[in-house]
Amino acid sequence: MTSSFSSAENVPATSEITYYVALASPWAYLGHERFWKLARDHDARIRLRPIDLAGQVFPVSGGVPLENRSAARKAYRLVELRRFSQGLNVPMVLEPRYFPVDGELASKIVVAADHCLGATAAMRLTAAIMSAIWRDERDIADPFVMRGLITALGLPGNLLEISQRPAVARAYMANARFANKQGVFGVPSYVLNGEVFWGQDRLDFLAMALSRTNCSGLSRRHPPLESFR
Repeated sequence: MTSSFSSAENVPATSEITYYVALASPWAYLGHERFWKLARDHDARIRLRPIDLAGQVFPVSGGVPLENRSAARKAYRLVELRRFSQGLNVPMVLEPRYFPVDGELASKIVVAADHCLGATAAMRLTAAIMSAIWRDERDIADPFVMRGLITALGLPGNLLEISQRPAVARAYMANARFANKQGVFGVPSYVLNGEVFWGQDRLDFLAMALSRTNCSGLSRRHPPLESFR
């Protein structure tokens, strides 16, 4: 089953990048703003696909959830997070109060925002959600917290309610199926012309690929919020 709606903005673009992300991923947080700037610099359209990494992708790809990894790997993960946080000058609490956290509610809200309002609104919301976890230590599984983030961004207040509609749940589930089909096994992953770039530390390679490509994006329209069923 595929999603019945798209998630791209009605703007001319030279390329389209599918952005697979788990909203609670620290690596996605570290790379989000740089990726967004890269896409803008190359006039590339972003197709944002939040996914259930541990629940739907790892069982297919063989990935190991953080809690099941060895002590050595867990310790080295913190070393690397500190290195990248300092090196990129991205403020980060390495072990935030609300992590691990259930990202389903936040992901569905992003799916709803992407479809109803476009990629820019969804990318702004994604940035706010990630910062809430990794900078501000807030619980994104709490509807009160999510409503506050939506309000702070000036987005429509009914996004929270819209995110609970069956169509949103179907689209969110479909994102993981698309990821599995494209060979995605971790986040963040950026897919350009069928080529997967895994990790925020592969953005330089994505930039080189964008410089080589010269394809035209497709124009899409988004219906008003009220039409989303």
